[in-house]
Amino acid sequence: MAGATLFTVIIIAVIILANAIRILREYERGIIFRLGRLIGAKGPGLVLLIPIVDRMVKVSLRIVTMDVPSQDVITRDNVSVKVNAVVYFRVMDASKAVVEVEDFLYATSMISQTTLRSILGQVELDDLLSKREKINKELQKIIDLQTEPWGVKVSVVEVKNVDLPEEMRRAIAAQAEAERAKRAKVIHAEGEFQASEKLAAAAEVIGKTPVGIQLRFLQTLTEVATERNSTTIFPVPIDLFAPFIKKMAEKEGSK
Repeated sequence: MAGATLFTVIIIAVIILANAIRILREYERGIIFRLGRLIGAKGPGLVLLIPIVDRMVKVSLRIVTMDVPSQDVITRDNVSVKVNAVVYFRVMDASKAVVEVEDFLYATSMISQTTLRSILGQVELDDLLSKREKINKELQKIIDLQTEPWGVKVSVVEVKNVDLPEEMRRAIAAQAEAERAKRAKVIHAEGEFQASEKLAAAAEVIGKTPVGIQLRFLQTLTEVATERNSTTIFPVPIDLFAPFIKKMAEKEGSK
C-alpha cells in the first residue's frame, strides 16, 4: 500500500514538474499569464512555471514569409488585373503580438490584402508595370504602419505577378512594336542626315580643287572596271580633255 502511494506521488510530481518546465529556443519567446494577468515575456532557455497558475503562449521571432493571394484590382485607368504579392515580417514585441490582436498572422494577411487592393487601385497600369519598386515601398510603409500596434514589423513587400487580360496584352505588344518601328525610323533618318552632311562637306572640298574631281572620276572608273561588266557606258566630263585641247591649240597656233 505504501509502495503504491509513493508511486502515485512520484507520478504526480513528474507531471507537475513537466508542466512547470519549458525550454524555449533562441528564436522563441514565452508570454506568461498568471491567473489571467500578463506577467511578461521570457526566454530563450529554461523557463519555470507555476503549475495550474501560469499559462504560457509561445511566439516565434523569426521572419515570416507570407504569400498574399491574387487580388482583383481595377487600376486608375479602369483596367482589371489580378495581382499577388509576398510580405516579409517578424514579431518585434511578443507581448503585443499576443495581447493586442487575436491572431497576428491572420490579421497581417488580411491587412496586406486590403492594402494591396487599395493602393494599386490608385495607380495607372503603366505605373504598375514600370514603377514596381516605388509601389513596393509605399505598400511596405502603409502595412507596417497598420501592424505596428501589434508589435509586428513589416520589412519588405514585393508585388510578384500582374496578370493582364488577353486584349490588354495584345495592345501592349502592338504598342511596343510601334515604338520599336519609330525608333528604327528615327535612327535611319539620323543616319541619312549625317551622311548628307558628310557628302556636302566632301563636295565642297572637291569643288575647290578641279584636279581632285578628275582623280575622283578616275577612281570611280577603276571601281567600275573591277566589276567585270561586259559593257560599261560612262559619261566623260569634257574637262578631262581640256589640257589636250589646249596643247593642240597651241601647236596649231605655232604653225
